[in-house]
Amino acid sequence: MTNHSEASGPFGSDDIPAQEPPTGPADHATQVTLRTPAELADALPYLLGYRPEDSMVLVALHDHAGRRGRFGGRARLGIPAAEEDWEAAARQLARGLVTGSERRGSRPERMVAYVCQEPGPGESGRDVKRRLERLAHLMRTECGNLDVPVIEALCISDGRFWSYCCPVEGCCPEDGSPMGLPGTSVLAAAATYAGIQVRGTLRELRARLQPWETGAALEQEIALDAAGMSLVPRILDETARQKVAEETLDLAERIIRRYGTAAPVSGSHPADARDDNLLTNDEAATLILGLQDRTTRDRAAAWMEGAEAGPALRLWRALARRCVGPYGEHAAAPLTLAGWVAWSMGDELEAREALAMALAADPDYLFARLLHQACNEGLDPEAVRRCLRADGARRTTAGTTERTDPASQNALTEPPQAPAPAPAPGIQADGRSTEPGSRTGRQRRRRARNADGDDGRQTAHAKGGRRRPADTRPRASATESSGPGTRGPISTRTRGAGPGDATTGGARSDTGRPQPEENG
Repeated sequence: MTNHSEASGPFGSDDIPAQEPPTGPADHATQVTLRTPAELADALPYLLGYRPEDSMVLVALHDHAGRRGRFGGRARLGIPAAEEDWEAAARQLARGLVTGSERRGSRPERMVAYVCQEPGPGESGRDVKRRLERLAHLMRTECGNLDVPVIEALCISDGRFWSYCCPVEGCCPEDGSPMGLPGTSVLAAAATYAGIQVRGTLRELRARLQPWETGAALEQEIALDAAGMSLVPRILDETARQKVAEETLDLAERIIRRYGTAAPVSGSHPADARDDNLLTNDEAATLILGLQDRTTRDRAAAWMEGAEAGPALRLWRALARRCVGPYGEHAAAPLTLAGWVAWSMGDELEAREALAMALAADPDYLFARLLHQACNEGLDPEAVRRCLRADGARRTTAGTTERTDPASQNALTEPPQAPAPAPAPGIQADGRSTEPGSRTGRQRRRRARNADGDDGRQTAHAKGGRRRPADTRPRASATESSGPGTRGPISTRTRGAGPGDATTGGARSDTGRPQPEENG
């Protein structure tokens, strides 16, 4: 237990990377010591890389070389809306973090637990603290059942924090203690010195990838309908598919160059607005539908590094925002590309969030599941990059368009010495068919596929009596190999990688259960 009247033991942060001044020697690591609950509360955004909201979080502590309480893996899960789901969520979170640490040979000795939620209408932060007390108790109980005690459990709400572990009567104020001003703590100073920045909230990150809900959405929907009528029959035709692929990739390359030469702006919202203005509705519709052909999508994934990676990521974000109305499932392709490029660029936070959103759009989208698993397992994206480079070089040398080398999928489905994880709730395993679009259990509404993997749906349009064109998600050219491509239990790893190692927001399953999110 932590006596809040005294300093606690040191908590050296393994998540602040060892960086020295450019002219100084690199013979020692940067270390930050956290001694009070206030410092632990302030540290959470730096441990995750963003400011959590509506979250339950566990942070592992390890003893190493005589030092107690060095930070290890972190795991986050959205707080279930139904209280009857709290016990299962607490068990999933604790077991996932402990077993993930064990799998990497470093079982945690202790834990720090957090519950974070803003007050609802008519609530105060104090009300939130009382309401979530049972959840914090369940988290402590589940960790205790695994012989990993929770030494501190904090509630963070409305700019204040409370401890559930303080043993001193009357030590902590009933109305909580105010959080420090952002950026004023020792850890904040160390993070700034190390070049580490804390993002906003996951909600703000998701907003950059979510479909439009403005008046412009209807115009984009009309453009998608028109493009579907002309493009989909060509994609489904074996002789015309390659021509459509070349046209799609040529258009994408032109827009990436357009984005690369655009004047920079400050702020994510103005930057997204600039990118939206540089992309017409017809161009967006052509690209969205063209990327439903998975060979075309795999070739587009080669824009993953160098000067073209940043503009490519902006394009995939913009296309995800254009998957409006009944075309929401089409967002799986651009979201997966956005997640892949973000991961390739070292941004695991956006990568996990984009891939989780891709799985929310289409839970059976195999490429997203493979990448999501690989990212969570801590694999090096360089293995996938090498496959894409080799495939692109072979295609250029041969002067023909070939299918993506299955080695890129093998690099994801067969991590060295890593057992295949069990499927997470709401995500189906894909081990019975080599067709990425095949179903392994439940049937999803609005779509029925024939033996070739093509869609056969014609969805009636609610606006103006128009109907959505049939076969707007062709998959006849899919060549992805099947495998254990589902996301497994929460995984962790201890490394000096900085808060960029953070957990991400996840998709919710069709049953409304939150999906686990993990930090390697």
